Amino acid sequence: MRKINCTVFDKKSNKLKNVGFMEIKNSSNGNGELYLYGDIVSDQWGKWSDDDTCPQDVANFLKELNSFDNLDIYINSGGGSVFAGIAIYHQLKRHNGFKTVHIDGIAASITSVISCAGDKVIIPKSAQFMIHKPTASYFWTSLNADELRKEADTLDICQDSIRNIYMENVKEGITEEEINNLINAETWFTGETVTDYFNFEVEESSEKVASTSQFYDKYKNTPNKLLKNKIIKNNEHDELKNKLQTELELLSM
Repeated sequence: MRKINCTVFDKKSNKLKNVGFMEIKNSSNGNGELYLYGDIVSDQWGKWSDDDTCPQDVANFLKELNSFDNLDIYINSGGGSVFAGIAIYHQLKRHNGFKTVHIDGIAASITSVISCAGDKVIIPKSAQFMIHKPTASYFWTSLNADELRKEADTLDICQDSIRNIYMENVKEGITEEEINNLINAETWFTGETVTDYFNFEVEESSEKVASTSQFYDKYKNTPNKLLKNKIIKNNEHDELKNKLQTELELLSM
């Protein structure tokens, strides 16, 4: 078993700290195993939990594998950064070994895109899969009308990219218009209903795996059960944002 150092941003020291290792395991069938069980973030500084993953984590992980090693990818994530997720999708897509994606609990937002990197996607009947329009959140800056229009154009391009990835994994006869409408509506699927549109393999439901994410309350149609899974880090995140906002307001006086 090989290990890769993993770091996370420590708010108290304002530095990155080592929180352990990402393990590269060999399963009983000889495959490598990758777990995406937290939010998807842009870099190490964006991590609020030990479970969060950024593209550099995946790059480091893949470097430790033989390029032809088969790979099992286990997903239980509420989403995260669009650009980071698309980067991870392409990293995994380029891996030469056969890739089997297991949606253990939920693949929402950008992790639904990442799941499409698999040569085979397996989803239990009780698991969930969500697709929606990409969004932008702003905290550190303010934008004028021209800048907002440019951001809207960027988001439209992101949606086109995401839709194209989905279209590579849909069943025969499913049109771009249908997928685009599902994206626009923010659609939540179960393991049973997602196979009406996507070429996924459904397995009998196993024990549900809890999923927590700071992104659930940003979606329109999040199931109530998932909203109850919000974790303490959300409160810590909000407290930090409020503190920083207060400090900025004081500096601007």
